[in-house]
Amino acid sequence: MTIDFRAERFGPCRKFGPTFERVSDKHEGVIFAKAHTEAQRELAQAFEITSIPTLVIVRERAAIYRQAGACRRAGLDDLTNQARSLDNEVRASSTATDKNQ
Repeated sequence: MTIDFRAERFGPCRKFGPTFERVSDKHEGVIFAKAHTEAQRELAQAFEITSIPTLVIVRERAAIYRQAGACRRAGLDDLTNQARSLDNEVRASSTATDKNQ
């Protein structure tokens, strides 16, 4: 899951929005979520968000990547691909473990 912590009233968040949307449209099967920090204060506090926009990638209930500030489309696309490859590695490792038991 990729979470964009944001507040619509801030220019950098509005500017990053279309980039986040384009990348999310490209990656089927990956969850992209927008968390509006003013409406979802408890969630923002749980992830210790201190500046916005902040991008957080979560796998298995753990944040594996965090970046404050907007990123470019190519960068977000690359991060998404890297996170997906982690999923593939975990599945392959899990399958190998199951076969050995």
